[in-house]
Amino acid sequence: MAKKPHTIDEYLDRLNDDERNALEKLREAIRAAAPEGEECISYGVPSFRLGGKFLVGFGAGARHCSFYSGATAIEVHGADLAGYDMSNGTIRFQPAAGLPAKLVRKLVKVRVAKALATVGK
Repeated sequence: MAKKPHTIDEYLDRLNDDERNALEKLREAIRAAAPEGEECISYGVPSFRLGGKFLVGFGAGARHCSFYSGATAIEVHGADLAGYDMSNGTIRFQPAAGLPAKLVRKLVKVRVAKALATVGK
């Protein structure tokens, strides 16, 4: 059995080039939108925390990559997500297509605003 990754870099090192490139771009867009976010592995996938709480995550599956942005971010920017396969809080995409950095930043900013609104509650 393969050892579980402890860092995002360890996770990405296990992927093929297309998946790794798509998720590196996603990671960069998340960092741009939430520079104060802390990288971690949560539930076995690369994630970012803010104030110790889950912010967003991402990963690669057998047939697609996923961005775990949360349901609120998807509701707020649903019109921008037409054409993507989605479920409760998850956006799935093909590695070769990726997710536009501008869209990722918009989704992350919704999550940051929500996280900051709950600080101290």
